[in-house]
Amino acid sequence: MTFAIRNIFLFGLMALALVFTGMYQSWPLALTIVNMALISAIMALGVNMQWGYAGIFNVGIMGFTAFGGLAAVLIAMPPVPDAWAAGGLGAIMGLMLGAATIFAAIIVYRKMAPGKLRGLSIALVIIVGYWITSMIYGPATHAISRVNPAVDGYLGGLGLPVILSWPLGGLMAAGLAFVVGKVALGLRSDYLAIATLGISEIVIAVLKFEVWLTRGVNNVSGIPRPVTRPVELQTREWVQALAERTGLSVSEMARVVELVSYAALFTIVLAILIWLAEKALNSPWGRMMRAIRDNEVAARAMGKDVTRRHLMIFILGSATCGLAGAMMVTLDGQLTPGSYEPLRFTFLIWVMVIVGGSGNNWGAVLGAFVIWFLWVQAEPAGRWFMDTITSGLGPDSDLRNHLMTQAAHTRLIMMGAALLLMLRFAPRGLIPER
Repeated sequence: MTFAIRNIFLFGLMALALVFTGMYQSWPLALTIVNMALISAIMALGVNMQWGYAGIFNVGIMGFTAFGGLAAVLIAMPPVPDAWAAGGLGAIMGLMLGAATIFAAIIVYRKMAPGKLRGLSIALVIIVGYWITSMIYGPATHAISRVNPAVDGYLGGLGLPVILSWPLGGLMAAGLAFVVGKVALGLRSDYLAIATLGISEIVIAVLKFEVWLTRGVNNVSGIPRPVTRPVELQTREWVQALAERTGLSVSEMARVVELVSYAALFTIVLAILIWLAEKALNSPWGRMMRAIRDNEVAARAMGKDVTRRHLMIFILGSATCGLAGAMMVTLDGQLTPGSYEPLRFTFLIWVMVIVGGSGNNWGAVLGAFVIWFLWVQAEPAGRWFMDTITSGLGPDSDLRNHLMTQAAHTRLIMMGAALLLMLRFAPRGLIPER
C-alpha cells in the first residue's frame, strides 16, 4: 500500500465512523463532532507549525484561543451606549496609560546605564504610572459594570458581521504572540513551556475578571451567527420537505441544516489553511525551518537568524489558534471565559498532533478527527462497558453504582491509553512526516 493510498484509507475509515454515528446515534451528533473536529484541526495545524516545523514547545494554546475568541464579542455584539457613557472613554484611556507606563519603563531601562539609579528610576516610573492609571481605570470600569449588570455590564462590540471576527481573532492572537515571543522565546524548551502556560493562565484570568470587557463569569451569550438559526429554518418549506423525506422531525432537520452550513464554512477555512501550510512546508522556507528544528547550531553557523525565525513561526501558529478560537465562539454563540481550561484542552490538542503525526499537516488534521471522535464517544462507550461488566450485580450494589457514576471519566483514561499506544507502536503518528 502506497503512502497516499494509506492516507486515503485512514481518512475513509474516519468518515465511515462518522456515518455510522449518524445512522445509529443521531445526525446532529455526528455533525457536531465534525464541526468541533474541523475547529480542532485548525488548532492542531497551529501547534504543528510551532512544534512540527520549528520544535517550539508551546503549552499556552488555550490563552491564544481564548484571546482570539474575544474577537467575536468585540466585532459582533452591539455596543452598549449607557456603558460607554458611564466609563467607556475612561477605560480606554486607562489602558493607554498602562501601556504608556510599560513603554516608559522599557525606555528608561534601555537609555540609562546599569546601576541602582536605573533600578530606582524604573520603579518610580512603574509606581507613578500605576497610580495614575488606577485613578482613571478603576472608577471607569466599575461604572461600566454597574450598568444593567444582569444583562449588560460591559461595553459590547461594534455590531459588525460576526464572520469578520475570524481574521481579527487571528490578528489579536498574533499580536499577543509577538509580545510573548519577545519575552519567552529565548528560554530553554522546558522553561518556555512553563512561561507559555503561565501567560495562558494570565490571559484567561483577565478574560474572567475584566467584566467591563467580557462580562467575566456571567458570559456573553446571544452572539450573532453567520448561518441561519434553526428557529428560522423550521419555517422554511424546503426544510419541512427534507424532514418529511428523511423521516426526521422539523426541528432536528433544521439543526442538521445549521450544522451542515457551519461545516461548509469551517471546511473552506481549513482547506485554505492546509493549502497555505503545505505550500510553506514544501518551500525553501519550510526546509529552513526544519533545518533549524533539527540542528540550531548548524543553522546559526549557516547564517540563519534562528531567533527571528522562531518568533515568526510562533506568531503564525498562535494566529491560527486565535482564528480557531473565534470560530469556536461563533459556533457556540457565546463566550464563556470559565470554560477555558489550559492544561486539560492543551493536552487534548497535543495528543491530536502526536497521534496524527508531528510535522505532517494532514496528520494533524486526521489526529484532530480521531481524538475528538474518541473524546465524544468515550463516555457512552464507558457507560456501556460498565453496564455490561456489572450486569450481574443488583441495582442496589455499591460497586455498580460507583462504576456507573465514574464512567464519564473513561475519556481521560482513553486519551492516555491512545497516547501511550501510539508512542509505543507508532511513535511518528498515523501519518508520519516524510
